[in-house]
Amino acid sequence: MKNTWLMVIVAAVFEVGWVIGIKHSESVLQWFGTIIAIFISFALMIQASKKISVGTVYAVFVGLGTAGTVVAEMMLFQADVNPMKLLLIGVLLIGVIMLKLQNKEQAVEIKGGE
Repeated sequence: MKNTWLMVIVAAVFEVGWVIGIKHSESVLQWFGTIIAIFISFALMIQASKKISVGTVYAVFVGLGTAGTVVAEMMLFQADVNPMKLLLIGVLLIGVIMLKLQNKEQAVEIKGGE
């Protein structure tokens, strides 16, 4: 199960990459990297959803991706650092962690469509 959560986290990292790529790509090589990041991100998310409920995987994926994108924009592209934005990212991450913990309590592995 730990490897599955690692897949979700790596998928979210690639999501941050492709979201930033969509906004900032200017060359063919950058667009190619963005497309590769999209493919890896969704492939990992799909693999993870075979072991963890789809709703939980998607919520964690999007939550981590959103938080990562906002932080990356602040760090890499000098987006405004707004205390309220940071507070809300913290709330989002708490929700993501709570979803993960809730899923752990209800751990039921999906095996071959059972």
